[in-house]
Amino acid sequence: MFKDGDIVKVLIPNVINTGYDYRLTANADTGDFVRVTVMNRQYIGVIVGSGDGNLDISKIKPIIEVCNIGHLSRADIDWIYKMSQWTLMTPGAVLRLILNVPDAFLPPKTEQLYRVNFDSKIKMTDARQAVFDAFQSNDNDAMSINDIVNIAHVGNAVVRGMIKSGVLVESVVREKTNTDFIYKYFDTKNVVLNDEQRAAADILKTAVDKNEFSVHLLDGITGSGKTQVYFDALLNAYNNGKSVLLMMPEIALTAQFMDRFKQRFGNPPVVWHSNLTSARRRNIWQGVARGDIRVVVGTRSALFLPWQNLGLIIVDEEHDPSYKQEDMGNYHARDMAVLRGKISGFPIILASATPSIETLHNVALGKYKRIRLTSRFGGATLPKIETIDMRTSRPEIYKINDEEKSGNLSAELCEEIRNTLDEHKQVMLFINRRGFAPIVQCKKCGWVCECPECSMSMNYHKHLNKMVCHMCGKTVAMPKKCPKCGSDVSMRGAGLEKIEEEISVKFPNAKTAIVSSDTMISREALERLVHEMENGEIDIVIGTQILAKGHHFPNLTLVGVVDADMGLFGTDFRSGEHTFQQLFQVAGRAGRGEFPGRVLLQTYNPEHPVIRAICAGDRDEFMGVDMESRRAAKMPPFGQLVAIIVEASKETTLKKYCDDLKRVAPQLNGGKIMGPIAAQIYQIRNWYRMRFLVSGDANANLQPIVRDWLNKIKTPTNVRVKIDVNPMNFM
Repeated sequence: MFKDGDIVKVLIPNVINTGYDYRLTANADTGDFVRVTVMNRQYIGVIVGSGDGNLDISKIKPIIEVCNIGHLSRADIDWIYKMSQWTLMTPGAVLRLILNVPDAFLPPKTEQLYRVNFDSKIKMTDARQAVFDAFQSNDNDAMSINDIVNIAHVGNAVVRGMIKSGVLVESVVREKTNTDFIYKYFDTKNVVLNDEQRAAADILKTAVDKNEFSVHLLDGITGSGKTQVYFDALLNAYNNGKSVLLMMPEIALTAQFMDRFKQRFGNPPVVWHSNLTSARRRNIWQGVARGDIRVVVGTRSALFLPWQNLGLIIVDEEHDPSYKQEDMGNYHARDMAVLRGKISGFPIILASATPSIETLHNVALGKYKRIRLTSRFGGATLPKIETIDMRTSRPEIYKINDEEKSGNLSAELCEEIRNTLDEHKQVMLFINRRGFAPIVQCKKCGWVCECPECSMSMNYHKHLNKMVCHMCGKTVAMPKKCPKCGSDVSMRGAGLEKIEEEISVKFPNAKTAIVSSDTMISREALERLVHEMENGEIDIVIGTQILAKGHHFPNLTLVGVVDADMGLFGTDFRSGEHTFQQLFQVAGRAGRGEFPGRVLLQTYNPEHPVIRAICAGDRDEFMGVDMESRRAAKMPPFGQLVAIIVEASKETTLKKYCDDLKRVAPQLNGGKIMGPIAAQIYQIRNWYRMRFLVSGDANANLQPIVRDWLNKIKTPTNVRVKIDVNPMNFM
């Protein structure tokens, strides 16, 4: 405990500092949040220890206020600094992830809020539906105009129009602290685990009761009931007085999961995700800081809530790439959760049907323990997975207004779709490409429609009738003629909108729906689709990887993968692993109810190891082969990589800075520095990009080398440097 007048070190949430000395004006302790000034600007910081500067006490600024909310433990502070050392983010940048709710330390704002008038009548549009979804995602709490615009992603005019028409009406003027979502949980006894699940739950119970660091991989096939097993561990930790974080990929936070949680524990979870109002974010942050909220289901940012007495972290779908953060610093939430558990001394549960190679490697080394679930819950069987060789099974032609169109669905797949519909079962078609066509090109001179701000071809989206850049979101009109030679342009390749067009012609009586980030702009939109699938209102659903994330459709018996080769030949050394995981998860949607499922993979490479492994169900054999190839190449987890991405608004500035870095690059023992080379996507939003890649063996301590190297050259003001340890994105 520090006393009034003591000099303490305060960490500030910005990207340049490692802590400043301040003079206390009241008693405080390490981990307390305090209000201070830096360059006449106020910040909330955290006391990290005794002051270590040599300034005269008269020149040391006083602390403005010791905040009476929340507290970080010594272990939390150690975690901040350890995470900083690993990711090469500054400690202040890590703290910024925790203090990302500035309103938490302010009284509720005085501003006009609005609520939905459910008695009003209005013609529904996509934008207005997005507004309704924004309210639904916040339990229909009153919201400010700013919150509605930010969460619904609509223009101010849409909201003003709904106010004018009486759909949105004035509510309270002051945002009041809402504690209605502080729940108590208990075992409803509504779920009975089978013998295999019970044995797994008992192992996890022992780990939770020991209250010490361990990592357990809950490795279960799709539909094996992993959720109910880790629910058991969650309740056990909660009953032991601990706080629990359940991390999930954002798109997996659906009504299906919420209903399952409430059925097991009597109340819904407190949910943390990107579509919360500022008031809801503040209330949850404060509730966690006070220890009133002890269970949160959330996305990767929930790891940085101000947890009190955290005793268990569960990472569902631990292999999912969305756990890798690439904005506001680069980190992997799964790995940082394990680091937090190790420092604080509590268990971690990783759950997946297709664990990452990094996790399987840690199991092989004995660092993690594996618990296997080998059978589907309720007696359901795994689907039969087969290939359709597109070298011999050419796609069928179809016609629109007497114009012939080249199809993408083989006769075999179409016949199986027809049979499935005749049996009144449901079909899922998977293609991981948004829009209608990925390339619009001149038939004569070869011109390709590219984004004016990015080094990317633009995709044609038929429902918008626009070209869209999938990197920056820019849209332009669909060109009718080639701007270079005036010839006709053609659309090449297929996205899910083109598959929808083909399905509508070949199966005109089928009720279809498409699912992608373009159509599912909110969790509520996805929940409506899930509800329609459950009620049998959809016959054929066509979608991207959103469909692979844990959805349970009992009447879905056929899954068709339109282009199983799409991810097989990327430049990323993880492309085989990611393709296997994605296709295996998609295949797992079939036959989860009482009816057996079938999966058909359209491929030009049926002999490819990934395709063969999926069809044979040889996940472990494939992962073993992939691990050996990585071992030979010294790629993670058998080696270390650090990517350095340099961005500048001018190419001359970018080249000069990269040349300066190359000139002072260190020599590595057992490693090397490659580059600079132009990034695979050289231009994004008019910023030019180059990359260095630093490699070393598995025990290489590359971070201090990279830090010292970059400190040798001053970074110009119009240059951005991003560091990515063990990158997952090589674009």
